Amino acid sequence: MSPNARRLTDLLDPAFMNRLDSLDVLSRKILQGKLHGERRSKRRGQSVEFADYRPYVAGDDLRFVDWNVYGRLEQLFLKLFLEEQDLTVHIVADGSASMSLGEPSKEIFIKKLTAALGYVSLVNNNRVTISFFADELKGQLANMRGRNYLHKMAEYLLGTECEGLSDFDNSCRQLAAGRIGSGVMIVLSDFLFKDGYDSGLRRLIGNHYDLYAIQVLSGQELSPDLSGELKLIDIEDADVAEITVSAALTRYYKKNVTAYCNELKSFCTRRGAVYVLANSADSVESLVLNYLRRIRLLR
Repeated sequence: MSPNARRLTDLLDPAFMNRLDSLDVLSRKILQGKLHGERRSKRRGQSVEFADYRPYVAGDDLRFVDWNVYGRLEQLFLKLFLEEQDLTVHIVADGSASMSLGEPSKEIFIKKLTAALGYVSLVNNNRVTISFFADELKGQLANMRGRNYLHKMAEYLLGTECEGLSDFDNSCRQLAAGRIGSGVMIVLSDFLFKDGYDSGLRRLIGNHYDLYAIQVLSGQELSPDLSGELKLIDIEDADVAEITVSAALTRYYKKNVTAYCNELKSFCTRRGAVYVLANSADSVESLVLNYLRRIRLLR
């Protein structure tokens, strides 16, 4: 990916974008936004599509009385309509130094996935916010709406560097404090935080948001091909560990990685959130067009 690239096509293939045009973000909950949007809900309100009648109650708006029915039955009935509701989509991406690891890197995978989810949301006139975090919120592109923001989204994603330490809990505290409306929140990270993910995710789980935790790990993290005497240096805080890698240690490592991922999945499931594991070496297109549709994040 060229450091000077600032075009959406540097993140998403045009043929892939054509397929994204037919998708939309789906909320598992009946959500009420602040604006009349492009999303039809089960809530009865004020729109152009008739839904049902109910008897008039003193204080109701007389503009919605069906006078034709009154002329036939001499009873007052109110017309009800399906209301189109606005959906907020907030994509939260890990922008710490650890994202630069892997081949291909987790950073590239996360930025492409963010671009795909942002594209689907913007072309459907959902209200979109994209945030990057490290030890705090390091940047945010807020309240975008419509295709006109696609270029600005691409510039933001390609211009953001992944660097610095992680402080997930502090970042989530800031996210929770600034959260408005209702909608879908998608967190993209490796979730390999030294201080854990528990307290941070608890801040983001709530009645008004569908939370998706997409854990992105590199193939090297999932199944390392290492052996011999090694000095491991933490890319974020420079902690050093000297180890001897044997077949037994590799098996032990893989077992622990699987257990860690399963614990994160269980944590999310118990609290009504959805967990997804992705390998940065896999295809973003396949994840979006197949798996995310199967779990009904997209439709």
